[in-house]
Order: sequence, then C-alpha cells, then structure tokens
Amino acid sequence: MGTIPNDICEVLKQNEQAPAPEEIKYWLRCDRTLKGGFQHTYVLLTEKELVLVHDPLTMLTETTFTGYTAVTNKDKWTKRFITRWNKGSKHNTVQKSIYSRDPDWKVECLAAEQIENVFIVNLVAAGLLVVKDLNGEERTLAAFSNSQMKKATRLVSQFEKLKRLEASKEERDEEKGAGTCPTCGMLYPQQERKVCPKCMKKHAIFSRLLGLAGKYRVSIVFIVLFMLLNAGTGLAIPYLQGTVLFDQALGGTGPFAGQIALVIGLIILFRTLSLVFGVLFGMINARLGANVAFDLKSGVFTAMQRLSLSFFQKKQTGQLMTRVNNDATELQFFFVDGISYFIVNAMNIVGIVIILLLMDWKLTLLCFIPMPFVMIIIRQAFPKLWRLSWRRHRRVAVMNAIISDTTRGTRVVKAFGKERQEMDRFQRSNMAFAGAEQNFNKMNSTVFPILTMLTQFGGLIIWAFGGAKVMQGELTFGVLMTFINYIFMLYGPIQFMNNIAGWWSYCMSAAQRIFEIQDAVPDVSEKKDAIHLEVIRGEIEVDDISFGYEPNKMILKQVTMHARPGQMIGVVGHSGAGKSTLVNLISRLYDVNEGEIRIDGHDVRDLSFDTLRIHIGIVSQETYVFMGTIAENIAYANPDCTLADIVHAAKIAKAHDFIEKLPDGYDTIVGTGGHSLSGGEKQRLSIARAILHNPSILILDEATASLDTETELQIQEALEMLIQGRTTIAIAHRLSTLRNADYLIVMDKGKVMEAGTHDELMHLEGMYYELVQKHDKALQMRGVG
Repeated sequence: MGTIPNDICEVLKQNEQAPAPEEIKYWLRCDRTLKGGFQHTYVLLTEKELVLVHDPLTMLTETTFTGYTAVTNKDKWTKRFITRWNKGSKHNTVQKSIYSRDPDWKVECLAAEQIENVFIVNLVAAGLLVVKDLNGEERTLAAFSNSQMKKATRLVSQFEKLKRLEASKEERDEEKGAGTCPTCGMLYPQQERKVCPKCMKKHAIFSRLLGLAGKYRVSIVFIVLFMLLNAGTGLAIPYLQGTVLFDQALGGTGPFAGQIALVIGLIILFRTLSLVFGVLFGMINARLGANVAFDLKSGVFTAMQRLSLSFFQKKQTGQLMTRVNNDATELQFFFVDGISYFIVNAMNIVGIVIILLLMDWKLTLLCFIPMPFVMIIIRQAFPKLWRLSWRRHRRVAVMNAIISDTTRGTRVVKAFGKERQEMDRFQRSNMAFAGAEQNFNKMNSTVFPILTMLTQFGGLIIWAFGGAKVMQGELTFGVLMTFINYIFMLYGPIQFMNNIAGWWSYCMSAAQRIFEIQDAVPDVSEKKDAIHLEVIRGEIEVDDISFGYEPNKMILKQVTMHARPGQMIGVVGHSGAGKSTLVNLISRLYDVNEGEIRIDGHDVRDLSFDTLRIHIGIVSQETYVFMGTIAENIAYANPDCTLADIVHAAKIAKAHDFIEKLPDGYDTIVGTGGHSLSGGEKQRLSIARAILHNPSILILDEATASLDTETELQIQEALEMLIQGRTTIAIAHRLSTLRNADYLIVMDKGKVMEAGTHDELMHLEGMYYELVQKHDKALQMRGVG
C-alpha cells in the first residue's frame, strides 16, 4: 500500500473525528482539482469510512505532470469534462466548500454503510472518483490524472471487498513508490523498475558497458598493446624528421652528422614498424567488432524473448527491430572504436605533452591557450547532442515501424487502394526523421569545425613565437620543426577527444535503450521455487477471476469455471465477450488481477513455465506460419520428432492431401518470400502443430474459423479423436461444433451469463438459446445443414 505521508498522519492525529493512521487500509493521492487544475486530495479507506483530506499547499504551485511541468488551471479539456459531469450532481455546494482555497487542511469522513458503491469515470487523460449513496445520488469526490488510474482502480476494488466483508488474499506491494522520480517528477517508464531516464547517471551506464568488455579483455589488451607500439614508433618519427635530420644530418653536428642515408633509413624503418603494428591491431579489431555485434544482438533478442506478451503488444515491430539492429551496431563502435582508441589517444596526448614540455615548456603552454574554450564548448554541446540523438532514434524507430506494417499488410493496402495514403504517411515520417537527422548533423557540423579551428589555432601561435625565437637564435630550425611535427601529431588525438562528445552521446543513448530492455521486468514471471509437474490430470478451476489489459477497463469480471479431467468445455458468446482472454489467462500468457486459476489444485502462478507450455497446447484463431519448410512449421512444437510423426499429425489435421500437391511436398518453403498458403491451409498446419505437441490440456480458440464447412466437418471428426483423454476448452462461433461438449459456459461483457449442458441451456431458452437460433438461421440462409 505504501507509507502514508507524514503530513497526512499529523492531520489525522489532530482531528478528533478522523481515524487513526494505523486504521487506513488503502489510500490514494488524487492530483487534479474538480475545476481542471492541479491539487492534491487524499482519499483514505478504512473498514468503516472513506476519508477526504485536502492539501492546501499544492493549490497555487507548479506540478509535474507525466514528466512535464504544468501550471494549475490550464487543462481546459479536463475542466470542461468535469464541469459537465458535475452539472448532474446534487452535491456541488458541498464540493465547493470542501475544495475551497482556504489555506487550512480540511478533513471529511463518509460512512461506508451510507455508500452503495464507488466507481471511476474515464476522461481524456484523467478520471473522476465518484460515490453513489443508498438513495441513488452521485457525488464526485476527486479528480486524478491517468498516472493514478491504476491506484484508483485498486481503491475501488478494495472498497468493494470491504463492503462484501472479504479480506484480500494477498497485499501486493504496488504502491511502494509514488511511481515518479523524486528528483524531476517524471513518471518511470516501467513502474517495476524505478529508473528515471532523465536523471540516470550517465557514468553508471558507462561503467556497465565496461563490464561487458570483460569477455573481450584479451583482445582489447592486444589491441591496446599494438596501438601503443604503433604510437610509440610514430613518436620517434617527428624527432628523426626534425632535430636529427635538419640539425644533425644536414647541419653537420651531433651523432648523425652527415649521415643522411642512415636517418632516412631509420625514418623508413620506424614508419614500417608503425604500419605493421597498425595492421595487427586492425585485424584483431575487425574480429572483435564482429563478435561484439553478434553478442549484443543476441543479448537483446534473448532479453526480448524473456518478456511477457503485453510488452510486444505495446511496441511496434519497427521499434524493436531498431533496438536489435541499430542500437547494437552503435554499441559496437563503443568497443571497437571507443575503448581502445580512447586509451591510446589519451596516452598519446600525455606522451606528446611531456615531450613538448621537456623541449620548451613556454611554447607548450602557449599552444594550450585555446583549450579552456574547447572544454566550454564540449560541456555545452554534450547534453544537446544526447537529446538530439534520442530524438533521431525515435524518428527512425517510427519510420521502421511504418515500413514493417506496410510490408506485412501489403494485401490490405492493395485491396483498398491506399498506396498513395501509405506513401504520404511514410513521407511524413521520413521528413520527421530527416529533420531530426539534419538537426543532429547540423550540431556536429557546427561544433566540431569550431573545435578543430581552436585546436589548430595553437599551431599558429607556435609558428609565430617559435619563428621569432629561430630568427633571434634562441631556437634551432630543427627543434622548431620537431616541435611543430609533435603539435600536428597532437591534433589527431585532440580531434578524437573533440569528437568524443558526439560518440559518447549516441553510444550512451543506445546503451540506455538496450539496458532498458535487458532490465525490463516481465509482467508474467516464474517464481524461483516454481513447481514442475511431469504429469497432470487436466483439472482446471477458475475461481472468481477479474482481469483487464488496462486499469479500470475490466475484460473479465468475477468469472468462475470448473473443468474436470478429460472434459470438453465449450465457451460461447458474442465477439468481445472475453472468451479468448479467458484461455490466455488459463495458459498464463497474462496474470489475473484478482481471483485464482488452478490446474490440478496448483495456482498457475506457482507452476513453472515448462509445465504450462508442455502440458497446454493452443490452436489459435490467429495462425502464423514461420519462414521455413512445411515440415519445420509442423515440428515447431517438437523439433526432435520424426518425419513419420509429422506426416501422422498432418493426416489427422487433414493437411496431408494439400501438402502432397505442393511443389516440394513437406520440404516446400512457406512464410515470408515462400509459397503462399490459404487461411484454411495455415489453420490446418496450426492444428497439426498442436497435435504433434500432444498436450494434456488442449485449447481450441476458433480452431476451425478459417475452414469451409466440409473441411470443418472432417477436422471435427479428427478433433473428436484427438480430445479423447484430454481436457479441452473450445471456443467457437459455429455452435454446431460444440453440441457434443460436456459443459458449456455462455459469456457476455466479461461475465458468465449461463452454464450447463447443451440440452439444459436450450431448455432455459435464454442467451444460449438465442445464439443457437440465430446460428441455425444463418446456416439455412447459406444452404447448409
């Protein structure tokens, strides 16, 4: 439930009529006013009453709303909706007194026995908490933003339980935090993972990336070693080309006096060694880059497979493709071009600066005059480049999503003649990406030439002051040339360090997006001590479950069902009644919000995923054929099966005949870019896949929806043989396929309206009777039956 704020506890203690803080069972902080502004109103729930506590200190302040700072009384749309709702309320005068601008705390208690129910009214990006008394009169208690919708739904649920005198079976700690960052107020992207992308410490991401480099430390050590040897041999060349060549070989003084050929030979030798070391570290670097890209993409894809179905329903395909491909490739540069080059260039800078200081410390200090300006520009450019990199990523993700959707839905686009519309949609997305790309490149093209000019300005200073010293005889020409060569050698590493702001920005952005996937907590997770069952009998108990994909939008409401081992349970109802949602919960693709589902007496949340996936087979109305052969698609559930098993399953599913007629039979390539199958053919492959799975519990979710009547009758005969000895839950619009079911439940609007055998429900002449009558009439009109 979370800890009640100290201010609220003090208010309750000071008010004689208010309950003690320890009596509070649940509480909700509403963050909107009934006039559309922002203000905190606390709704506290005890066993006997609802308590309203109004916080006067937030009335005239700025409030952070979904990550953005907003001033009160600016949300005109919410204000308009609330005004319309309150016109029908008979308690507006009371509300005005409660929510006045009086700076004192105000407390009001509503007896639970005088309240019939509490419910939520959905608005645009907000909601209202409303109570209805025993006389049928309604009153709006408070308003809240969508960020509080889940908690408000929980409050309503808790109130209903208290009214029914039911204790919650378990207190889920959903309210440990406010769900927002305490620093900036931005909502956490994932409530389970209290990480704010805005306030995340970038050095923490960098440290985590360095941890990934441990696997490649041997390769990185050799790369750094050869790069250092490359740099070390390169450092000798300016000295040979300057002081040794001009002052000694050509000047006739020193150890190399007159030995021009020897000096030229040494220069060639050191250049050759530098080239050899460069080739060696380049070869290792190329291999390392390929391995890093492979491991990163595998890691992201593996992490995605661990996540729940709800994660993929909230993401577009193109966005996920961008995470796997683009972000992993950008991180490849961190390891290949980042770590090793950063270390070597940093050591090059240190080594060259030491040499320059030993040669002439005054000239060295002069060449660093532009450095403070360089650091200021980098400090200003870094956060802007970070934001622009994020914006560019979002734009390319949207563009990839459009490409993916249009490609997958080409048939629909062609059928409706919407090519021009899709082109316009892509153009808008492409223009948005181009704008983001231009802004990012414009920043790069503006900042880095300025940095380059500033760093090279130091070389001009050296020419000016060094040339004056040569003319005055304080410095030899060879030493000046050596100094100049080292200065220009310094430009390369400094230029790399200048560009490191841009490199750092897009690498850290990509790393943050990848780590968000790797750290994402699945909505449906397996317990550490999950129960594994080798054999199950197939008894299914659905006990008073409720479920919604979104807060306050329940799809199933207090559904109860019992399937005994070996029974066939038929589930019927109109579209949207919650039939498919029910079987998704039984197979634990989602977890129930309330209630319990048990298989052989075990809560499905206590069973291991292996137990559920091995013993539950699903034939869905949404068939999917993977890229590969017919045989590989059928064997997807059991890759170790034999060809004889595949053929046997295909024959039972009535798929063998059409497979034999294909160009390569069971070796025919289907899926993307392969042979096109009809809807009925895909459905039969899906049924064969489930048959090969050989589960103890079989779920048929519109399994024959894509088949013609004749084929449906044939498959129905095969399915009747298949379901022998298995617990089967069948969903079908064609009620004729469920006449032989042992038990039927009729659902409507998420509730079980009727339950019984076919004869019992027909005798009732209720909803099921009406569905059968309509179904029979439809068949007669089509000339069937």
